[in-house]
Amino acid sequence: MSKQKEENFCRYPFFGLSFVYMKKKYYLCDKFTKHMYAIITGASSGCGYEYARIMAQKGYKLLIVSNEEAIHDKAQLLRQDFGVEVVSLVRNLGVQDAAKELYDYCKQANIEVEVLINNAGVYHDRDFLDDSEAFNQLIFNLHMHTPAMLMYYFGQEMVKRSKGYILNMCSITADIAVQRLSTYGATKAFLQNFSRSLHIELKGKGVYVTNVTPGAINTGLYNIRPWLTKMGLVLGYIVQPDYLARRAVKAMFRGRAKVTVPALWNHILLFQLRFLLLKTVMISVIIQKTMMIIMITITTEVVVFLTTLMLQVRVDI
Repeated sequence: MSKQKEENFCRYPFFGLSFVYMKKKYYLCDKFTKHMYAIITGASSGCGYEYARIMAQKGYKLLIVSNEEAIHDKAQLLRQDFGVEVVSLVRNLGVQDAAKELYDYCKQANIEVEVLINNAGVYHDRDFLDDSEAFNQLIFNLHMHTPAMLMYYFGQEMVKRSKGYILNMCSITADIAVQRLSTYGATKAFLQNFSRSLHIELKGKGVYVTNVTPGAINTGLYNIRPWLTKMGLVLGYIVQPDYLARRAVKAMFRGRAKVTVPALWNHILLFQLRFLLLKTVMISVIIQKTMMIIMITITTEVVVFLTTLMLQVRVDI
């Protein structure tokens, strides 16, 4: 998509304010947005980097966080491409005190955060008991504790200003139980439900919490074979990270509680899985009822046979 066609969220100035036009609706936008910061975690690659590019294009200063040194190179690219101020930090967000340390850093540096994008995460295809204790602690902290505490700390500042946006990266596995993804799916389920509840709590205070429920994304995270990735991109059940980021940011600024990408394929998958589960339950119930009828029939026949036999014995006697 060309830069001319990219959405500009503050392009209609009017009496010192600006109006945002999206899908025939006007949204009030603060013209001083350029003085506010957007925090993006896990921004060294994939969706996190695309989120950073979009927020920079909209004029936000950036605080991008990753556990990889490559985050500094990405920060330099963002400065060159968009001319915005970018602060890059190498932090391990998979430890208990990570959220508090990041919040304290922002307070000391006088960084006012208007947008918080919780994107950092890990993916593992392994049974829960086969994973190490260190990895389980990492995924619990990274997917649940750190995002929740970041929302707690920065959410209070947003409520004081009566303005803020929070975007949480969840997963379609939050809605289904999948073998070898028990930890991943369960932690994403927590983040999804927590986001929905927090959206209800804060939307009346000017703070909007949006949860993104993606399916497969072409980021190399899933180690899918190249030919399967190409087929998925053609059919649409695998999406590019820039497409997902654009959809998610648009939903966030519209104050939506949830956005699903790709919507059609995800809904089809969930419908099939739920139908299969319902079908399995129905078959199980039918089998149980059939077995019960068979057992009752056999028992009745046995009782009749024994009664007849006893009557015959008495007659003979």
